[in-house]
Amino acid sequence: MSIFNKVLILFLISLSLMIFVSNKTNKLTQDTLESLLKEKYIQVSDELFKYLTNNDQDSLKRKLKELEFKIITNKQHYFDLSQTIYNYETTLSSIKILRHEDDKYLLYMKYLDDDILVIDLSQDKNFEEKEFLNYLILADISILIILFLIILKIIYPLKNISKSIKKFGEGDYSSRVKIITNDEIGEVSTTFNSMASNIEELITSRQRLLRDIGHELKTPIAKSKLAIEMIEDSKYKKILNKALVQMDDMTSELLHLEKLNANRYKLKLEKFNIETLISEALSKLFIEDETLIDIKIVSKFDIKADLSYLSIALKNLIDNALKYSTQKPIFIVVEDKKISIKSKGEKLDKPLEFYCEVFTQCDNSRKQKGYGLGLSLVKRILDKHNFDFSYFYDDGFNVFVIDI
Repeated sequence: MSIFNKVLILFLISLSLMIFVSNKTNKLTQDTLESLLKEKYIQVSDELFKYLTNNDQDSLKRKLKELEFKIITNKQHYFDLSQTIYNYETTLSSIKILRHEDDKYLLYMKYLDDDILVIDLSQDKNFEEKEFLNYLILADISILIILFLIILKIIYPLKNISKSIKKFGEGDYSSRVKIITNDEIGEVSTTFNSMASNIEELITSRQRLLRDIGHELKTPIAKSKLAIEMIEDSKYKKILNKALVQMDDMTSELLHLEKLNANRYKLKLEKFNIETLISEALSKLFIEDETLIDIKIVSKFDIKADLSYLSIALKNLIDNALKYSTQKPIFIVVEDKKISIKSKGEKLDKPLEFYCEVFTQCDNSRKQKGYGLGLSLVKRILDKHNFDFSYFYDDGFNVFVIDI
């Protein structure tokens, strides 16, 4: 889960709890005020009824002033906008406690035909305190929202840094982070940009050097091949020709490997069948004696991949099998979306990963050539396709497996 999602979830939980507590506090305060005023009104009504029954208006007004009560003249208006929360009636009299829509509480008393509606002015202080509490809760919620926005502002540059690092890792070496703050995040952005510039310069220089070397070697190799054709046939001509072919192949593989390592090459995916792949790989080997290879296709299947590069990978495996096999033919077995290349020989004395390193050589490298770029290129091509590459030894055979 991303930092943004974590912060968002915590913010929503905190906001929900705060709103819930605010509502509960508001309701509890309201219920408490209502209970206190209800009790006060009931007690006051007993005193006021004495003056109301005696029709002593002057004494009633003095008592109301003493109690900080006020007479409401527009009774019908308040009745229409109020709710009765307490009602007590006798044959001659009645008492009602009303709650107005603005949460103010009123006392209504009636004796025969005389009635009076009053309000306790002191309750305004209680409601002011209640409103002040609500303002504090609202301010707390506002601070929480501001804090969330500040955290988002801090997190936002991290997302840009993450995107830039991802693009850089995918081969876009010109990717840089836009510096929008002067805090620690800004320092990280500056450091990344400086590092990215240095790495881009190093990688670009290396790529240019390898590309130039590869292309420069192609010309003398081609001229040497042409010159060899003019020499009379002899064992030395064959040795020279074989050496030039190997140099040409190694140069091509070096350029292919560099292109794949740069992470800039995008595979040209197309759909083809396994027979097409094998034919393409064999065509790159120029094998004159077909009896050197035994192909067994148990089950056919289609592949979606870069035919050019995948055929290079298969070609290298077949070429290695032909070079290092102690007994011919070698075997290519296709079954269950797996391509197995089997060759007779001694078991490899190190894990497959060791031989997939560039220019890795066997222990008997004085007698034979090392695996060089071959398996390294195979591994890079298969990794680029997300195909599995494995090795095992079975009954005297070295078996390399491509799992599509």
